[in-house]
Amino acid sequence: MGTLEGRIALVTGSSRGIGAAIAAELARAGAPVAVHGRDAAAVERTVATVRAAGGTALGVTADLTRYAEIESMRDRIEAELGGVQILVANAGGSPTPPAVLEDISEADWRAGIDANLLATFLTLKSVLPGMKQRRGGTIVTVSSAAGRRAHPRSPMAYAAAKAGVQLLTQQVAAQAGPYGIRACCVAPETILTERTSVQIPAELQDELAAAHPLRRLGTPADVARAVAFLASDDAGWITGTVLDVAGGNVLV
Repeated sequence: MGTLEGRIALVTGSSRGIGAAIAAELARAGAPVAVHGRDAAAVERTVATVRAAGGTALGVTADLTRYAEIESMRDRIEAELGGVQILVANAGGSPTPPAVLEDISEADWRAGIDANLLATFLTLKSVLPGMKQRRGGTIVTVSSAAGRRAHPRSPMAYAAAKAGVQLLTQQVAAQAGPYGIRACCVAPETILTERTSVQIPAELQDELAAAHPLRRLGTPADVARAVAFLASDDAGWITGTVLDVAGGNVLV
């Protein structure tokens, strides 16, 4: 994979799990990385891990549903590292469990949309103008297999938001391409993070793995390597694509 030496990266939602793995992978490829989260202590643990491996990292915090906080975060990154050249919009998640549509409250619906689609939109809104001004940059958004096909295990607002992230990414790819900016999306299936390894019982893990043609569940490293490839010059002729990091469980 091509080097990312010296390219300033921001990975949102990178204090743990998939995001932390992405931050570490980009740092290994030479990118100074801004590690983002809302829990300052968790952010600093990831920063320490990246630095211990020889990478450069800066910890930042912000509520990504509040544009003013994102702007302040971006200002700090620019002041301490430089302009963001690689943006990985990873932050998201489902604040509510699956339910039938008529049982979903308006508050739960808004929470799912805000945590995923709104947060991605506001982050892009903050970072994209600088990329356009510098006439270059790479954006990788993180969707989900839940946004690729309907499934009863998928919380509806989360799935709809993640589908929106995919189309938003393609719109950005079309609009920003003339400025030398690429935008792609990765859509992971079930990933065994620290949290999901505990939340998903062993028997269910086996059942889920059996549903994948590759007969295993994904790891944060699987997603991180895909993101690092899309961020690199090796993917220089790829934009507007959605890459299923799904072990073959999503075939579209």
